[in-house]
Amino acid sequence: MRDASSLTVHELVEIGFECNSSDLMIKAHSKPMFKRNSEMQDVPGEWPVIDDENAKRMIYSVMSPRQIAKFEDHMEMDLAFQVGNKCRVRCNVYRERGHPAAVMRIIPLKIRTLEELGLPPVLREVTKHRQGLILVTGPTGSGKTTTLAALIDIINDSRPCHIVTIEDPLEIVHGDKKAYISQREVGIDTEDFSPALRAVVREAPDVILIGEMRDTTTMHVALTAGETGHLVFSTVHTSSAYETLDRIINMFPPHEKAFLCQRLANSLRAIVAQKLAPRADGQGRVVVNEILICTPTVSKAIEDGHFNDIYAHMNEGGFWGTQTMNQSLVRYVKAGIITEQVAINYAGVISELKQLLRR
Repeated sequence: MRDASSLTVHELVEIGFECNSSDLMIKAHSKPMFKRNSEMQDVPGEWPVIDDENAKRMIYSVMSPRQIAKFEDHMEMDLAFQVGNKCRVRCNVYRERGHPAAVMRIIPLKIRTLEELGLPPVLREVTKHRQGLILVTGPTGSGKTTTLAALIDIINDSRPCHIVTIEDPLEIVHGDKKAYISQREVGIDTEDFSPALRAVVREAPDVILIGEMRDTTTMHVALTAGETGHLVFSTVHTSSAYETLDRIINMFPPHEKAFLCQRLANSLRAIVAQKLAPRADGQGRVVVNEILICTPTVSKAIEDGHFNDIYAHMNEGGFWGTQTMNQSLVRYVKAGIITEQVAINYAGVISELKQLLRR
C-alpha cells in the first residue's frame, strides 16, 4: 500500500482519466474516491486513508498562493488546472469538518463533436445564427459544458470571427482555428463576472459565451448583446425549456415581465435542455435532450407570455428540429439504448411518456 505522503493530485487525476471517471474526490480521514457514470467507486488498487496533513498538502499543491489566501478567507474556492496533455480539471475546494476537501471534475482536452456526443444535427444549424441567444440547460453534471464546447468548436471551424468567453473557472481550452478566441477566467483575467460583462461588448466580439446565467445583470447583458448583433451562448440550471423561460421571467420584477417577454421573443434562438441517462448495456450514459427552436410561432407565444403553449409547439415541431424530452427518451427506448424504467425516471411528463411507450 502506498504511503499517503507520496500521493499527488496529478497522479490520481491521470488514473481517473484512464478509467473514464468524471470526478475525483479527496478529503481527510478517507481514501480518495472516483465518480463514474454517477456512481461512487474506489480508486483501482491499494490506497491509504489520507490524513489531515496530506489532504491539505495535496489540495494546496494545485492552488496558487492567491487562491490559497482567498480559500482561507472564504472557505470556498473554484479553480481549474491542466494535467499534462490529457485533461483539464475543474476543482471546487471546500471545508469539511474543519479540513480542506475537494471535488475535481476531469475534463478531456479533446473537444468532442456533436456526432460523438449523439446530439441532433439541428444544433449545427443553430450555430449559423449571427445574433441572438442560445441557452444550454440541465442539472449539474448533465454535460452542458461539453455541449457548449462542441457548438463553439463548430463556429471556430467554420467562420472567421472573434469569440469571447467569460468563465468561472475556465474548463475547456479552444485553440484558434478560423476564429480568434479570447477566453477570460474570473479571478485570473478579470476580478468578477460583472466588470467582464460590462467590458465584453467593447472587445469587438462576434460570439460571446457566458459561463452561467447567474442573475438579472447577466441576463440583461446577454439579451442586450443578442439584440445588438452578437451571438450569445450561456447555461441555466433548469431541466426543461418551459422551466428555463419561467426562471428567466421570474428573475425580474412583475412590471418588467411584458417588456422582457418581447425582448426574449426577439433574441432567443434556441434552448437545449439535456440530461445524462444510463445506457441499457451498462456502458456509460447517453444524452437525452429537449430542443426548443424559436420558430415564428414559438416567438409569438413567448412575446404573448403564453409559456404553457410551448410544450405543444415542441411536440409538433419535428420539421424544425424541435423535440420534447419524452420524444427523445422514446427514440432511445425503441432503439434499445435505454430501458423503459430509465426513460420513466428521466421523463418530463410521466403519463405522456407511458402513452408514447404503449404505442
